[in-house]
Amino acid sequence: MTEIAQKHLAYCWIARGDRVLFLRRGPGVFLPGRWELPGGTVEPGEPFAATAVREVAEETGLLVRVTGELSRDSWPDVAGRAMVVHAFVYSAEEDGAGDVVLNPEEHDDFAWLMRDEARGLEMAAHFRRLC
Repeated sequence: MTEIAQKHLAYCWIARGDRVLFLRRGPGVFLPGRWELPGGTVEPGEPFAATAVREVAEETGLLVRVTGELSRDSWPDVAGRAMVVHAFVYSAEEDGAGDVVLNPEEHDDFAWLMRDEARGLEMAAHFRRLC
């Protein structure tokens, strides 16, 4: 029997007023051109909320703190690997309003969008459900 691997992802919903921060995946990465919330892969032994905070800092330069959990979602790996992906989205507040500084190895654009604006972007279903 084949063992199914588990991958955990953690993201942050960062709002400034009625606008939320979305990042566009850059060329040369998995699913380039798609929009997403800041976040990424949970490291072994790392709490999911801590992953979300760390990934926001790495991807945007922003410092945030988690204020709650917004959603959990799971799906089979889209690349067909024997894996189930689990995503957690946390609401987060900024520790001071800084400028977004993207990590160019991961993302090539960002936007602060209202929910209805975000609905028109190409993004994964687990993000779209939040819009």
